[in-house]
Amino acid sequence: MNPERTWMGLLTPLWRAVAVFRVAALAYAAILMLNSYRDFVRPWLGWAVLALMAVWTIVTGAAYADPARRRWPMLSADMVVTIACLAASELVVAPQRLHTGSATLPMAWVAGVVLVWAISGGRRRGTIGALLVGTVDLLLRQGVTSATVNGTVLLLLAGSIMGYVSRLTSDAEERLQRATELEAATRERDRLARGIHDSVLQVLALVQRRGAEIGGEAAELGRLAGEQEATLRALVGVRADTAPDGVADLRVLLGRYAGARVTVASPATPVLLPAATAEEIAAAVGSALDNVAVHAGAQAQAWVLVEHEPDQVTVSVRDDGCGIAPGRLAEAADAGRLGVAQSIRGRVRDLGGTVAVTSGPGQGTEVELRVPTG
Repeated sequence: MNPERTWMGLLTPLWRAVAVFRVAALAYAAILMLNSYRDFVRPWLGWAVLALMAVWTIVTGAAYADPARRRWPMLSADMVVTIACLAASELVVAPQRLHTGSATLPMAWVAGVVLVWAISGGRRRGTIGALLVGTVDLLLRQGVTSATVNGTVLLLLAGSIMGYVSRLTSDAEERLQRATELEAATRERDRLARGIHDSVLQVLALVQRRGAEIGGEAAELGRLAGEQEATLRALVGVRADTAPDGVADLRVLLGRYAGARVTVASPATPVLLPAATAEEIAAAVGSALDNVAVHAGAQAQAWVLVEHEPDQVTVSVRDDGCGIAPGRLAEAADAGRLGVAQSIRGRVRDLGGTVAVTSGPGQGTEVELRVPTG
C-alpha cells in the first residue's frame, strides 16, 4: 500500500460529496428561479448570478479534486464568490419578500462553502464559515425572526457536524498511514533478518563453536563472536518502539541480557505489560543473572524462558552451575545479603507475584517468577 495514496484517501469521498451537493443545490436554485423570476426586480441579474454559480460550481469541483489546492487562496475565493452571490439577492429579490423570509438567489447552494471549510479545518473553521454566511443572510433580511434565523442555525449545524466528521476522518487517516509505514518497516526488517540469519548469524555461530573447540586465543574470539551473535539476534528479532505509550514489550527488555553465556527464549508475539511492571520484572531477572555470574561458576550457562499466559507471565532463569546448598539463602538473608530476598522476591512480591527457587549442589539453579497480568 502506498502511504502517499493512502494519506488523502479517506477524505476524498467527503470532497466528492460536497461537489455533488453543489450540483444538486444549483439545480434546486435554478428550479426556484424558473418559478419566481417574474417577480424579481431585476430578472436579468438573477440569471447572471445563476450563471456565475454554475461556473463556480465547475471551478470548485475541479479545484478541490486536487489536494494541493484545498488551501486558503481557494477557500477564501470560494467564500467571496458565495457571499457575493448571496448579497446580490438584495438587488434581485423584492425587499419586502426578503424581510419576510423569502428564498435568496443561491438558496441551499451557500452551504457548499461552509461544508468545504469544515472539511478542510474541522469544527472551528466550519463554524466560522457558517457565521460569515449566516451574518450576510441576516443582514439581507434586516431582522431576526424564527423564519430568518433558521438558515443560519442549519448552516451552523452543518458546519459543526461536518467538521467533526472531517476531524475523525483525518485522525483515522493518520493512524492508517502510521500502520502502513510500520507494516512496510516490519516487512523490510523481516527481509533483512532472513538475510542476516542465513549469512552473518550462521558465521558467528560457527566461529563461536569452533573457537570453543580449538581453545586458547581462539576461545576468546569465539566468546566475542557469541556475544555479537546474541546482540544481533536481539536487534533483528524485536523492536522496542512498536509498543503503545505506557506499555513495554517484556521481550525487548529481557533481550538485552542475551549474550554468549545467556540465552533468552521468548514468544514470537509481543509480551505487552505496563511499563513499570515490565521494568521491575526485567530488573528481577537481571539480579538473578548477576547471581549466576557471581556464584554459579566461571563457565556457567544461563537460560531465560518467557511464557505469556492469559492471566500471568512466567519467567524462568535456569543455569547449569554449581547450585545452591540447602539453607544457603536463609543464611545470606540473616547475614544482610538480600540479593534474592529483596532484588528478586521483593520486586515480584510488590507486583503481586511469586518466586520459586529450585536448586541443589551440582544441579544448577532455577528461579521461576510468576506475575499476574490483570
